[in-house]
Amino acid sequence: MLLTCPCCKSKTTWEENPWRPFCSERCKMIDLGRWALEDYRIEGAAMDKPENKPDQDAS
Repeated sequence: MLLTCPCCKSKTTWEENPWRPFCSERCKMIDLGRWALEDYRIEGAAMDKPENKPDQDAS
């Protein structure tokens, strides 16, 4: 089965391809880097940052 690499758009095979759905380890690492740099985002509600409140039980 042929598929298109999501990174470089070249054609590659699914069978016996250790980097699938990518065509090569290079494309796989480029994609991982994009996730690490937050180039990809999953839409959702904005999260509030937790506030640093002092512990009220401490006296």
